Amino acid sequence: MSNRKPKLWTKDFIMVSTSNFLLFISFYMLMVTLAFYAVENFNASESAAGLASSIFVLGAVLVRPVAGKIIEAVGKKKLLVIGLSMFFGCMLLYFPIQNLEWLLLIRFLHGFSFGISTTATGTIAADIIPMVRRGEGMGYFATSMNLAMAIGPFLGLLVIQNLQGTSIFVVTTIFATIALIAALFLQVPILDVPEGENKNEKGFRFSDYFEKSTIPIGVLMMVSGFVYSSILTFMSAYAAEINLVDAASFFFVMYAIFLLLSRPLTGRIFDEKGENAVIYPSILLYAIGLVILSQANVGWILLVAGAIIGIGFGTLQSSAQTVSINLAKRHRVGLATSTFFVFYDFGIGVGPFLLGFIVPIIGFRSLYLLMAIIAFGTLFVYYIVHGKKAANKQKEEQETETSA
Repeated sequence: MSNRKPKLWTKDFIMVSTSNFLLFISFYMLMVTLAFYAVENFNASESAAGLASSIFVLGAVLVRPVAGKIIEAVGKKKLLVIGLSMFFGCMLLYFPIQNLEWLLLIRFLHGFSFGISTTATGTIAADIIPMVRRGEGMGYFATSMNLAMAIGPFLGLLVIQNLQGTSIFVVTTIFATIALIAALFLQVPILDVPEGENKNEKGFRFSDYFEKSTIPIGVLMMVSGFVYSSILTFMSAYAAEINLVDAASFFFVMYAIFLLLSRPLTGRIFDEKGENAVIYPSILLYAIGLVILSQANVGWILLVAGAIIGIGFGTLQSSAQTVSINLAKRHRVGLATSTFFVFYDFGIGVGPFLLGFIVPIIGFRSLYLLMAIIAFGTLFVYYIVHGKKAANKQKEEQETETSA
């Protein structure tokens, strides 16, 4: 009998990961450039320009529960193609915009299309990946987001600094086109939905829009995302204050490189040893990285912080997503994916607003120390919401194997 593992890097896995990468790289390119574009072209105030970036996330958060509810009924590939077609259409609408009001409307609709598309890509990836390699596979799939996080802001700033006018929309439209083409060639497995599970009943039911089993791990990611928003939002200002702007431009590059290097190991440990063997060390590394970040006074320390946070938070995010998928029934993986990202996006989205009140009072170094304390606290949060249960389950399985 062969012990050979089922293949992970299939054509369909590569296609859905490519679509996801191009979606997220477009998202990050526009997130870092839209505020500047709004100020330059429409004389927007700083707050209105910031809204041009954040309203996108609002659109994505609002649509995710609906996308999770309808994905099985509509069909995963069909929903992905619909979402990507809308995403491509919104890209084209940026070109003729003449005022800020229209820009805000397009950003909101664009967020809608992003929420639909990324709910579909996450669900499809979970279906395509062999169950015995899900930790490893979801880790690699999540890397498409992490790489986009590193490359997107860098590429966006490069384009807007060196090219004119609407060039940023030309580049992101090309990416949207490739993402749509890749999706068209996908072959998605069709699942049998258990009888009575997908009936359209009248009235609002919480379970129609949210996967209850995902909520505990979602709370963990909401808090972790809130902490991470401090890095996304204030890194450039912090770097300017401590005179490390040049090193800060490579912070996310180090984040992506070390996360990518750690992926094969962390994915295998997840599948072979269980989630606790990965998530506890990941949270610890995340918190340690934030402590180092808060004390950075030379460039290499800042880069070390980027590497450690990359391994810690990047691995935590993909591992938690895998847990949320594993806990859900197979025909509710779409809802689990959307529920996970509603919590995660909420943490990322509300963080800049709340932390904006704290920074002027305590300063950047104290902010990152505070974030490190909260990150350490999530060790306890994880133990309560999932870690204890996972340890008990693993112990029972080991006892069953021993007695057999």
